[in-house]
Amino acid sequence: MFGWAVTFLIVAIVGGTFGFAAAAGTTAWIAKTLFVVGVVALLGLLAMSRRPPTV
Repeated sequence: MFGWAVTFLIVAIVGGTFGFAAAAGTTAWIAKTLFVVGVVALLGLLAMSRRPPTV
């Protein structure tokens, strides 16, 4: 997930450098969204793994 976010961030930076403002804005939004989803998934998995073992 974070790999995709970094990929879209790089595409946004390259697009912004070459003047493709709409494409850069869209890919930056996708990168932010994927990053947030990844963080939420990470926190959810961490919360699930801290449960006490059932007997």
